[in-house]
Amino acid sequence: MHSDTPITKDASKSFEQMLMQHQSMLYRLCSRFSSREVTVEDLMQDIAVALWRQREKLWSVPDGVQRKSWIWKLARNTAIDTIRKAPSFSELDEQMADSIQDEDHSLVDTLREQIALLEEPDRTIVRLQLEGYAYAEIAAKLKMTEKNVSVRLVRVKEQLRQIMNRIAN
Repeated sequence: MHSDTPITKDASKSFEQMLMQHQSMLYRLCSRFSSREVTVEDLMQDIAVALWRQREKLWSVPDGVQRKSWIWKLARNTAIDTIRKAPSFSELDEQMADSIQDEDHSLVDTLREQIALLEEPDRTIVRLQLEGYAYAEIAAKLKMTEKNVSVRLVRVKEQLRQIMNRIAN
C-alpha cells in the first residue's frame, strides 16, 4: 500500500526519528534471529522498508505503547518472512523463528492468565474492550460512567504492563 501523498522533508524526518527511537528494540529483535551482524543489518533494513510501506497505518496508531506494539509485531513478522525466504535459510534459522513465535504465544497465554486473575469488574471491562466494545457500550453494560471505564482501563493496563515487563525480563 503505497501512498500517492508526496514525501515531505518533515515526514521523512519524523520517520527517521521514529526509527531511531525504536532502534534498540528492533536490533534486539533482529539479533534473536541471527548472530551474524550482516544478517541483523539486512533484517533491520527490511523492517525499515516494511515500516515505510505501512507508514500511513503507522502514523494512525496512537503514539506510545500501542505504536510500539504495532511496530514490534510488524518487525517480527517481517523478520520471520525474510529469514524464511532467504536462500541460505537453514533448519536452525527455522527453529529460531518457530521458537520466537512460540515465545510470543507463551506471552499471550501469560497475559490471558493475568487477565483471568483480575477482580471484577476490571476483568469484564478488559474482556469487553478486547472484544471491540467502545467505552460507552462497556459503561452501559456495566452500569457505570464512561470516565469510570476509562480510568479503570488505564489502571489495569498499567498493572498488566508492569506484570508482563517483570515476566519478560
